[in-house]
Amino acid sequence: MTVSAGSPAWYLRRLSRMGPREVGGRVGDTVRRRRWRSAPPDAPRVTGARFTAVLPAGAVAAAEPDAVKRLVAEADRLMSGHAEFFGVERDDMADPDWCLDPKTGRRAPWGYAFDVPYRDEEAVGDIKQIWEPSRHQYLTVLAAAYAVTGDERYAERVAAHLRSWWAANTPLRGVHWTSGIELGIRLLSWVWIRRLLDGWPGAAGLFEGNPAALNQIWHHQRWLAAFPSRGSSANNHVVAEAAGQLAAACAFGWFPSSPRWRADALRSLERHLRANTFGSGLNRELATEYHGLVLELGLAAVAEADVAGVAVPATVRLVLLRMTDALAAVVDDRLRPPRQGDADDGHGLVVDGPDTDRWASLLATGDAVFGRLGWWPAVTGADVRTPLLAALVRPYAKGAAASAVSRPASRPAHFADAGMTVLRGPGGIWCRCDGGPHGFLSIAAHAHADALSVEVRHDGVDVLADPGTFCYHGQPEWRRYFRSTLGHNTLELDGADQSVSGGPFLWTRQARSRVLVADTSGASGGGTVRWAAEHDGYRPCVHRRRVELTSASRELTVVDEVLGGPRRSVRLAFHLGPAVTAELAGNRAVLTWTRDGEERSAVLDLPGQLSWTAHRGESVPPLGWYSAGFGRKEPATTLVGAGFTDGTEGFTTVLRFQD
Repeated sequence: MTVSAGSPAWYLRRLSRMGPREVGGRVGDTVRRRRWRSAPPDAPRVTGARFTAVLPAGAVAAAEPDAVKRLVAEADRLMSGHAEFFGVERDDMADPDWCLDPKTGRRAPWGYAFDVPYRDEEAVGDIKQIWEPSRHQYLTVLAAAYAVTGDERYAERVAAHLRSWWAANTPLRGVHWTSGIELGIRLLSWVWIRRLLDGWPGAAGLFEGNPAALNQIWHHQRWLAAFPSRGSSANNHVVAEAAGQLAAACAFGWFPSSPRWRADALRSLERHLRANTFGSGLNRELATEYHGLVLELGLAAVAEADVAGVAVPATVRLVLLRMTDALAAVVDDRLRPPRQGDADDGHGLVVDGPDTDRWASLLATGDAVFGRLGWWPAVTGADVRTPLLAALVRPYAKGAAASAVSRPASRPAHFADAGMTVLRGPGGIWCRCDGGPHGFLSIAAHAHADALSVEVRHDGVDVLADPGTFCYHGQPEWRRYFRSTLGHNTLELDGADQSVSGGPFLWTRQARSRVLVADTSGASGGGTVRWAAEHDGYRPCVHRRRVELTSASRELTVVDEVLGGPRRSVRLAFHLGPAVTAELAGNRAVLTWTRDGEERSAVLDLPGQLSWTAHRGESVPPLGWYSAGFGRKEPATTLVGAGFTDGTEGFTTVLRFQD
């Protein structure tokens, strides 16, 4: 049964995943929201405010010409009124309607913020389309274009849009005051806009000399102090809230409450960065895009604290260091990380054009701040953000303090706490195996039902692909598909998911996985690497999977077994990347694709006990799709084997890469 977010059944299920402390906190939030319904107070009067969190001399000049060229090209596109948000092209960005969803044509209703039903697409439109421009990260791009060119047209457009937004979104009114992550990221954008516009004569009059700006900055911080994400919702959202609050309280520390907000935000950031990150450095949500988001937010927050001379706990830098090393460890030969869990293309800080490689940028910043290790992959290309952040963040401690921190001597391949293992072979063969927890916290909001799934690439090309995410709200059949077991390279029993969904960001029963074997010792010698794991999502049955990658033959073998229980129907899915063409004959598929103008191929021998069919771009029900980014999907081939299992024999799949 489909349960929509916000329905009575959904609230009951959501309540069942909360502990007493969280329930108490949310009751307090409800009381506070009722009290705040009356006209909001005015911000305290500020006199003599100055902005001192400026970039050091030479920081902007350190940006490489190619990166600057891409930045200016994107800024010019924005100046012409054109932008793209989640696959939707807009031509109205010269004078945007802040409450319009261009995809559905709907406008979010006005009124007290907490009365706006933002989850209801029929009433509001696609909330992600409305929220994204109001993160004002396109304005940080325009401000950066001013910083590198000195062209005041960019600064004037930024000022016009900020004044428009502040006038149209009075505190606590409308859809842009409903979600803390939006307020936190918006504050971080404003800090960087002010910094990047510092050489413009109108900068002080736009911010510290502008009562409307001061009122907005104060109310954003008051909101974040009052309504932090709690308990089962304390995932990447609470990190964004703390990072934005800390950044604003440091750079815009002009209010009586600024010292308290700063101290509270720093405590929250330290606590939740640790809570959201495994000891190995991988993000606990097991959703790679959120690893990138949290890392960006953490680096940006530390930059503001360092500029303000605020002491940052050593644990904060240590978590960010481990996150950076973990990212360097898991990327493939083209610096692409795993496609695991939810992804909504969220960024913490944007000052570059869209063609800039996000992951290369993060690794470049990690190199500048922490120092690269010898096994890190080489980073090619350049971005504008790295030299700016590196100019603000205090370099990681050298000498005795640094030597006390243990960093991997060689490239990690198995992350036991996260249940992720990366098998590597010659010619850029890369295979991620998933035997980790279902997700983070009791609701596992951004998890997919993907236990024991594999993801295989060759020289950066998706061969056996994780199909991605595509959407969050408004299209429940597509949300279900991209989160489903059938929507991943793993095995489904009796047409059911391994874990039970209670809504678009809620799982009421979660499969438990455990890794049995993770032997990657043969990788350096060109031998065989092995992985095995099992999960209990189909109780009383257990699904067990073994994977072997043999370098000499460039052969990947996957063996699936169903242990215990009665005879069950089974479907085994293999999703091919959008660049891969498949010719299926019986239980053999010949795969072909092109990379850098060169034809590549592989043979996929599928279990003969199952009946195999190929699916591509089907909508009723959805099957055979790949989402390269949020809001975008394209047809791709999915091979599905259907049959039965009684537990007496396994299903063996062999993928052979051709020379």
